[in-house]
Amino acid sequence: MNPRTRILGIDPGSVRLGLAISDVERRLASPLTTYTRRDPVQDALFFKKLIELEEIGLIVVGLPIHEDGSEGAQAKAARVYGAWLHEATGLPCVFYDERFTSFEADAALADIGLTKKKRKARRDRVAAQILLQTYIDAGCPGSAA
Repeated sequence: MNPRTRILGIDPGSVRLGLAISDVERRLASPLTTYTRRDPVQDALFFKKLIELEEIGLIVVGLPIHEDGSEGAQAKAARVYGAWLHEATGLPCVFYDERFTSFEADAALADIGLTKKKRKARRDRVAAQILLQTYIDAGCPGSAA
């Protein structure tokens, strides 16, 4: 991974993806957007354009692991999606434990006084931010940096 590129964090869902991005020094994660999945062709075009525009060099995909550490159907789906992202973009994809990120995002958004409707609209991208910041704070495990 080029040290002057950003990291894209993805909180995967079957309909929506929460996206977050790091700064170029890979010290701070910020929420980016919530992307509604369409079809493989449109999704690939979206990610290729985003990668070029934001100078992304690595993708971190949230891996929904059970509390006991085992992986279920959602984790398998996240791994399949990460493999597809790698094929579609050519970028390395690493997986990182995303347990409780949506819960933490909801709590943080509630703490600042957002309504339930506004929390729902922002939850996925804030969950992606929490995932990515945790990954960065852990020293970017599994990356070549």
